[in-house]
Amino acid sequence: MPPMIRFMLTRLATGFAIGCGVGSFVWHNGFAAAGNSEDFLAQGLFIYLFASTISMGYLATALLLEE
Repeated sequence: MPPMIRFMLTRLATGFAIGCGVGSFVWHNGFAAAGNSEDFLAQGLFIYLFASTISMGYLATALLLEE
């Protein structure tokens, strides 16, 4: 696998994992007006929202700072 593809995939996966952690933390601590905790589809979409956003930001920052 080319080094650039490996670089991008690892940064996206790392950012996605960080975003999943943040999304879960926000959902379970009630910082968002998300309704009840039994709505698993809403919870999954909420966590995916954080994960996808943070993964793209993590990748963009890594590409910007890479020398």
